[in-house]
Amino acid sequence: MNTILQTKGLCKTYVVNKHQNNVLKNIDLSIEEGEMVAIMGPSGSGKSTLLYCVSGMDRVTSGEVFFNGRETAKLKDKELASLRLDEMGFIFQQMYMMKNLTVLDNIILPAVKSKKNRETRRQTEERGRALMHRLGIDEVGGNDINEVSGGQLQRACICRSMINSPKMIFADEPTGALNRRSSDEVMEELIKLNRDGTTVMCVTHDPKVAAKCSRVLYLVDGGVVGEKTLGQFGGGENELRDRERDLNNWLMEQGW
Repeated sequence: MNTILQTKGLCKTYVVNKHQNNVLKNIDLSIEEGEMVAIMGPSGSGKSTLLYCVSGMDRVTSGEVFFNGRETAKLKDKELASLRLDEMGFIFQQMYMMKNLTVLDNIILPAVKSKKNRETRRQTEERGRALMHRLGIDEVGGNDINEVSGGQLQRACICRSMINSPKMIFADEPTGALNRRSSDEVMEELIKLNRDGTTVMCVTHDPKVAAKCSRVLYLVDGGVVGEKTLGQFGGGENELRDRERDLNNWLMEQGW
């Protein structure tokens, strides 16, 4: 497999009221194409900051970040924005959508904005509807975003993250605002995307979510202090229980 994401000595520091806060400290990590990696750790450990830095949503203070062979720190703002738009997909706990657009229009918005897209509007809408069909939300395409459930809206966010066929999806607590049933449904869709070849990096506080990932990185005080390889999840209930038990035991050893 090829390495799609790599960091070398990644550091992120914020200065607040002349006090320096070292949020990330000398992080070295590699993620291979096709992996599904969970980032875990206590509150304030730097999980979301790590996701923002490696995806180019935030600039690093020092160190290097390589995405698909390109060093993101050397890219200009417009180049970095194009990279995020065309090669990355994003899913967040808060399901950010444009309130003046329908669900379908929100889904296809990244494709409409992409300079690489050579499709007609109709072709782009057809792809958007195909993604909605795949995730089982065909019927809500014409709805306003306040007319659908949280689970439907998060699946729409997954559709939006996939509309430009990204090389990697970055998910920050994608199930954090959902009930258990909707959480399971959203994770099932992310697992399907991963099985189809899309690399996924998922920040989560939920061991049930992390147990479905192939690898778990554990952060404490801005550094990676542990790593657990689980392998690809096959989908069986007995397997999931075994993975959750194994992961929970390991998390306890890490001080979870």
